[in-house]
Amino acid sequence: MRVAVVGVGLIGGSLALALKQRPDVVVIGCDSNPASLRTALARGAVDEVTDRLEEAVCESDVVFLSAPVSELYALVDRLAELPLPPGAIVTDTGSTKAGIVRAARKLAARGVTFIGGHPMAGSHKSGVEAARADLFENAYYVLTPEEDTPAGAVAALSDLLAATRAKVVTMDPMAHDRVVGAISHLPHVVAAALVNLVADLGAEDAWYERLAAGGFRDLTRIASSNPSMWRDIVLDNRSVLLDHLRRWQDALAAVVAHVEAGDAAAIERFFCAARTFRDRLPERRPGALPAVHELFVDVPDRPGVIGRVATLLGEHGINLVNIEVLEIREDIFGVLRLVFQREADRVRARALLEGAGYTVHEREALAHAGKGER
Repeated sequence: MRVAVVGVGLIGGSLALALKQRPDVVVIGCDSNPASLRTALARGAVDEVTDRLEEAVCESDVVFLSAPVSELYALVDRLAELPLPPGAIVTDTGSTKAGIVRAARKLAARGVTFIGGHPMAGSHKSGVEAARADLFENAYYVLTPEEDTPAGAVAALSDLLAATRAKVVTMDPMAHDRVVGAISHLPHVVAAALVNLVADLGAEDAWYERLAAGGFRDLTRIASSNPSMWRDIVLDNRSVLLDHLRRWQDALAAVVAHVEAGDAAAIERFFCAARTFRDRLPERRPGALPAVHELFVDVPDRPGVIGRVATLLGEHGINLVNIEVLEIREDIFGVLRLVFQREADRVRARALLEGAGYTVHEREALAHAGKGER
């Protein structure tokens, strides 16, 4: 089976690495960036490389379009003019589905099946250098076939994606956009708006920025996402997002009314309802927002202690993505915040650090421990 991956970045490169684990798959990497192609080839993510789309897809059984949302439509238009093999399957990895699924209907006239796809996993890093074969493991991988999509094509693509060890599920394209719009797209807008508000306040008083660390920084971490990427996602899912934003405005208006009226019972119900729903959510399951694998460690204020922690982890092959000394620790125990690339590294690090005598905390445990306090 020949598989073309168009766009060899973090997602495309990780797909390629996962698919390369199947001995019956030949992966062709296609990208306009020569450095990405060289890296993908050097890492063994692909068998062949090209910067020409027609060369990558002309004999491919499956084509993955792993490009930004804004580029997917042009790629589909180009594919509609190319001689893909009859029965070929084309899919994408974008986080919005209804629009691209509609646009790709033109491929059916060429005997090609398009199935929208959204692997719900990511990383704080980008580029093929950060690609991992296990990036999608245990994450949801959503396929969005239409009612007339051949069942055999959906089954074939699902079988191919088994190599990623993701949980492959199917959804209606519009239903996907409504759900992901609420749990991913809306939070990015809200986080950015909150950060911008504090930035405006900070123009009047430097303490806003000085104290906006710890919980505030973690709460709004997704506001550091790629601005142009999120511009395109917001515009592509704008009808859904506008509906969610209006409901968000209504929710805020209700809170404003409760606060203005001094309605203590209504305010408490507001927080209780949020806590009840959030506590039902799985703690470690990958979702629409990138997971953060972190630990908080108590360490004494002595020279060299941070280096000893980092060295201990490094000697056991545990990679640290980030290490941060916490100055503001509201609702957080621990002096050091350690961030890991993988959940498995976080689990190993906790056992190792506790075995060395350090006191280690997790955010979820702290949240539960603090319930009912104050």
